Amino acid sequence: MRLLFRRSPSAPVAVVWTVVLAALLVPAGAARADGHRSHGRVQDGAGLIRREVSFRGGDGLVLHGTVLSAATVQGAPARPGIVLVGGAGPGPRQEYRQEAEAFARAGITTLVYDKRTVRYSTMDRDFGLLAADALAGVRLLRGRPGVDPRHVGLWGFSEGAWVAPLAAARSSGVGFVITIGGPGHSPLRTQTWNLTTHLRHGGVTGSFLATLEGPAAQLVASTGRFPEGDFDPLPAWRQLHDTPVLALWGDQDRQVPPRESAQIFRRTLAEAGNRHVVVRFLRGAAHNGHRTSDGFDRIAGPLYQGKRLGAPAPGYVPILTSWVAAVASGHPPRSSAAPAPPQPVSSAPAASAWYAWLPPVLLLVGFAAYPVSGALRRIARRPRPGPAQGAALRRWLAGLGLVAVTASVLCPLAVFVVGDGGAAGPVVAGRPLGWLVAQALSVTDVTLTGVTVWRRRNGQRTPAGSRPHGRPGVARATLMATAVLFVPWALWWGTLRP
Repeated sequence: MRLLFRRSPSAPVAVVWTVVLAALLVPAGAARADGHRSHGRVQDGAGLIRREVSFRGGDGLVLHGTVLSAATVQGAPARPGIVLVGGAGPGPRQEYRQEAEAFARAGITTLVYDKRTVRYSTMDRDFGLLAADALAGVRLLRGRPGVDPRHVGLWGFSEGAWVAPLAAARSSGVGFVITIGGPGHSPLRTQTWNLTTHLRHGGVTGSFLATLEGPAAQLVASTGRFPEGDFDPLPAWRQLHDTPVLALWGDQDRQVPPRESAQIFRRTLAEAGNRHVVVRFLRGAAHNGHRTSDGFDRIAGPLYQGKRLGAPAPGYVPILTSWVAAVASGHPPRSSAAPAPPQPVSSAPAASAWYAWLPPVLLLVGFAAYPVSGALRRIARRPRPGPAQGAALRRWLAGLGLVAVTASVLCPLAVFVVGDGGAAGPVVAGRPLGWLVAQALSVTDVTLTGVTVWRRRNGQRTPAGSRPHGRPGVARATLMATAVLFVPWALWWGTLRP
């Protein structure tokens, strides 16, 4: 043992090699027992200190982010902190750089992180898991030197405004909540309003909008493939009895219904007894609080991956930073609300209906039965079970019926899947082209049904004294029953309405 500590002329060399080996064997940055890791500190030209960090999310997945703070002097009081929770989509931290820097310049230590891409996609989403990620970020900030652990809060944008209150309801460590573009309804109802609003802006009118809000939304919900479609945000808000809340919307928000959402937030938090809820609307601001002319564009501001982020609307940053400063001082503002701007249209309830998928499936099976049975009969070389007259008409009826049902369902579903009103395609006479085709097919199929029934009853009977060619087959009877049932379904679905 004494040999290990013996001093010798080569001791400095041993020290150097020890340092080199430690640098090679230990990963960059200092890892803590809770999984938090810092990767180095950089001070930029604006005087902000940026430190790259890694931390473990709700399921142990390693998330990467940046902690931004203003330079401090020794002995300065601890500062508040905030974790930015992004909106829907991949959500790289660069999209929220402007907000992060604004908070940091105002003396608020800020964590902005890349959203997870594992267990998060257009078909897989778990708000509870995202809330756990946000809480992991809160724990990271609360443990950093110079941050006041009592005043570390969450900023949630759009989808993040479903996540942030859910996280705050699960932990007493969240000091406050800020939302921008927060939805008061379920994701399915909110997305339906978003899509129809953009379609109206693109010139779409009439039955397609009603179909999207009603039957198509029910069909999407019934499949179970719309992630978190029926998530109810109100239970989480009801648990925030004394957590200060700042809720902001752009007065030109076209992604969520701003007036309705503000009313829901105010009513729910008032019922919970929360006396520190401030509701504000930003003039000339889009869904993300940045400048816009009509809610469908972004004015000025940087570009990121071809998408213009826009510049913050006047007053947006001062409202955020001054409100956080008031909360951190121990005097959160009392509840108040600004007048809500007019909302172009109201949202429509989008309740799940398990049976919504059943009618189109039965119609497809019914129309397909006729050509399939004919093909099998020809393969087996069996005789036709009835007269040949009208066979061509029935084949057209079955084929057009299949195409009509398929086009009628796929056109609105494509808009939901892509999540963009532009997915409806070119607009002709106030209708998306695909919907116009579906309507034309539906009208044609109903016309063929009428002609087939009329011919059956008025001129295609077996002459008196002749022997029939057999009884009508099951496939033909099934086809006619399906064609008749197609009429009320098409009226309900909207392809037989203007």
